[in-house]
Amino acid sequence: MADKPLKLGKVQLRIMQVLWDEGEVTARRVTEVLSEVEPIAHSTVQTLMRTLEEKGAVGHEVRDRTFVFRAIRPREEVTETATRDLLSRVFGGSVYGLVSHLLTHEEVSSEEIGRLRELIEREGREAKQ
Repeated sequence: MADKPLKLGKVQLRIMQVLWDEGEVTARRVTEVLSEVEPIAHSTVQTLMRTLEEKGAVGHEVRDRTFVFRAIRPREEVTETATRDLLSRVFGGSVYGLVSHLLTHEEVSSEEIGRLRELIEREGREAKQ
């Protein structure tokens, strides 16, 4: 969509997740949702949403003198950019490094491991073709 990859901070990403999950919302609603996990000032949310709008990630319209925000950039695009950034900066581009770190340091269910095996096998078959 955009020429420049979208780089987001931790709280900006959390705001985007609220927008993706809820669709169109007010900044007050975003503050409420974020505060369920960790308190955050409404003025901070408003500032971050303006920054997201400047980055082209968020848009708004005015309804009854209230700003209603929506995500412009799709979840998949932001996820891809964030993953590539993490892979490059933290793991030197090594997919093995990322996956081995997750398997070693995170709780992974046997169901997820089975799904990962299927994915690896499918990707291996496709790579041979």
